[in-house]
Amino acid sequence: MIKKICLALAGLMLGLGLNGPSASGGELEDLFSTVLALKIERKGYMLCKTLTPAQKKVARENMQTAASDKVYKFSDNGLNIVADRATDRVLVIYRQFENMGREQVQDLVGELFMAYEDPTVSAHDKVVYWAWGKKGKFTAEQFDTAKEKKRKLAILATVKLNSEVNILDKTGTDGPDTGNAYYIISSDPLLRFFQDG
Repeated sequence: MIKKICLALAGLMLGLGLNGPSASGGELEDLFSTVLALKIERKGYMLCKTLTPAQKKVARENMQTAASDKVYKFSDNGLNIVADRATDRVLVIYRQFENMGREQVQDLVGELFMAYEDPTVSAHDKVVYWAWGKKGKFTAEQFDTAKEKKRKLAILATVKLNSEVNILDKTGTDGPDTGNAYYIISSDPLLRFFQDG
């Protein structure tokens, strides 16, 4: 499932005309350090930070099947973590929700807004997307300017929320009243190092 989510995220980035730096352009450790400095955190797990001894214990007790031999995956109270097998650094943080009502989706969006402030992009009332470069989070204005000038933003990390339920529709006439949702926190340039093949 994580492979599908990561591919969907990469597809969204390409569809928006966004692109991260090439994974071959630098050393893995440099990329880990650069993304870690962004301090993108969720429920005690920080992107690119090494798991604590307590988190490693949770990982051992809640291991799941991973899509690659280079990583391992585990769950912590509904939050799914993918970590680098060699360094125990966090590569992906994601959570899936089933049968959420519109109010629950709005609460989740509000929670993510509180954590990451205003998003970089919102699309179709179903996708909310935060994107970071080396100097911090890109604003919606920076995104719009780059899009107008047909420039690609050098995206290092993202938080993406995707909902089957329209987030702002209050009438219930535009789409289902309940549906699935997920959010994913990752670094596309970093994940290229961990693809098999």
